[in-house]
Formats: sequence, structure tokens, C-alpha cells
Amino acid sequence: MGDVVNLKRARKTRARQEAQAEAAENRIRFGRTKAEREAQAAQERLMAQRLDGHARTERED
Repeated sequence: MGDVVNLKRARKTRARQEAQAEAAENRIRFGRTKAEREAQAAQERLMAQRLDGHARTERED
């Protein structure tokens, strides 16, 4: 006789594996490397500093 299989557990396991496969595909499709994220953050900081540096201030007379 074959092994007894808990169908609820088998369905959950299959669903979990499918979700992991989809997550892996999404990481490849949409993900960015840590270096790319850090480079973009540095670029945004630099742009913000330049914008703040060019801000006009009102003179107090």
C-alpha cells in the first residue's frame, strides 16, 4: 500500500512552491541590485543638495 498523504498539507505545499517560483521570477524581472539602489539614492541626495544650494533667500532689510 502507498503512503498516506494529507491532501490539505499537499495543497499548501504546492501553493507555497508556486508562490516561491513566482517571487523568484518577480525578483528577476523587477528587482534591482543593492549597488543600483545605493547609486540611485546617492544621485537623489546630490540632486537635492544642488537644488537646496540654488535656493533663493529673501533679503532682510
